Amino acid sequence: MNIEDIRKKLESISEPEYAVFNKKICNDTTKRMLGIRIPKLKALAKEISKDDDWKEFIEQVDINCFEETILKGLVIAYSKLELKDKLKLIKQFIPEMDSWAITDTFCPALKIQSKELEEVWKFILPYSKSSKEFEARFSIIMMLDYYLIDEYVDKVIEVIDSIENDAYYVQMAKAWVIAEIGVKYYPKAMNYLKGNNHLDKFTYNKALQKMIESYRITDETKVILKSMKRKN
Repeated sequence: MNIEDIRKKLESISEPEYAVFNKKICNDTTKRMLGIRIPKLKALAKEISKDDDWKEFIEQVDINCFEETILKGLVIAYSKLELKDKLKLIKQFIPEMDSWAITDTFCPALKIQSKELEEVWKFILPYSKSSKEFEARFSIIMMLDYYLIDEYVDKVIEVIDSIENDAYYVQMAKAWVIAEIGVKYYPKAMNYLKGNNHLDKFTYNKALQKMIESYRITDETKVILKSMKRKN
């Protein structure tokens, strides 16, 4: 499937009204938007990734187009490459992310296997220190999707606490991770939140809010969480 055919396909499944809606919720992106729903992009990406010439597609993508950028990421994610080769493509792709929607669609599509966790951890760790908003968010969302497990949760808490990037979508990602740890590892989360953490007021309170809003947190616990909110 060549790039012209792919673009015709994208045009045929685009929805101009959805583009208007999506632009509002993805207001962080500067990319041109066609208005294509993620399930349709995933289906097309799986189709492209099965072609022998899928690499030609990712080399010709218009990175100023929101949907083509997401499609590129999904094709990389779905490809059958060896991990080391896939990480090379991911490294090239990361600077093209300029929206929470791109990072949050790409990361879970990777489907990292347990035997790959350590190598991927070493790969994503430097991005947590990035001053660039969506490079840092990429690292955090990867931790959210793959590393909230017994072997890594303490490391995740340590990394999250060390992140100094105060960009909005980094703060929101940090809060999301902490809240999820609160659901899966409540004692660890409480020890962290009540301890000498380095969270700013916004991120700290947002993490509490996300835990309070979770249906997996008991009403009794929510009362405790509400009492922990920072006033200043």
